[in-house]
Amino acid sequence: MSTTTDKTGTGTATAPGREGADWLGADRSARRVHRRAVTHQAASVLLGYPDQAFFERLPLVARAVAELPRGTVREALQEFCDHACRTPEPELCAHYVDVFDPRRHRTLHMTYYTDGDTRRHGRPLAEIKAVYREAGREVLPGEPPDHLAVLLEFAARGPGTRGEELLLRFRPGLDLLARALAEYGTPYARVVDAVRLTLPPQRAADREAVDRPIVQGPPVKDVGPEPYGVCDPLPMAGTDSAAEGCGCGPVPRPRAEDAGRETR
Repeated sequence: MSTTTDKTGTGTATAPGREGADWLGADRSARRVHRRAVTHQAASVLLGYPDQAFFERLPLVARAVAELPRGTVREALQEFCDHACRTPEPELCAHYVDVFDPRRHRTLHMTYYTDGDTRRHGRPLAEIKAVYREAGREVLPGEPPDHLAVLLEFAARGPGTRGEELLLRFRPGLDLLARALAEYGTPYARVVDAVRLTLPPQRAADREAVDRPIVQGPPVKDVGPEPYGVCDPLPMAGTDSAAEGCGCGPVPRPRAEDAGRETR
């Protein structure tokens, strides 16, 4: 242990490496941010429609997931990767379409959960589009910006905390989706669980919001502007081997849940 001497000559003990404490804290924080980004990027791909591009990316995503720290997040994503690797493509495609059914409170479009009044549905879509634009991203026609896979890709690659703020805004929807997937008994529940574990604990307002849409029933057909597009590819967060190994690239924009979504 090293010591220093103040002006009175009294020895003052200091912890070893104290002068580097700020650097160590920053380094840990950077690693946490990077791990969260890898988790969000992996979940974005895994929640995509399981077409050819999905299966081409799957080994790379599984490799990135394996490099995450041991824990519940890695375990949840690995379970789904293993399931997807074992399941034939036609079977997984049919399951995807069956699982994500708005009529049964199961959809990856987060604005579905925000309000039973469909007259307000266009506003959150426009607000999400504005966030993408402010981040310097252009959205493409034909792709709704509120799809969870798109939001996760933005959270993984977008500047600062804007993507995480969007996820927190739709936290009640995530929780409703997680509940519905767990009740249905699908492996997709594990992917959504991993995403929720990257977010702060539920607030009281979030818990209250989770119950309201169930009481109201599902919103009827949306009324609002045409769907917007996914944001353009963003640079991958972090530079370590997990990010490089993931190779996820742009989110494999999953197809619309009833008809399938096209992939770039």
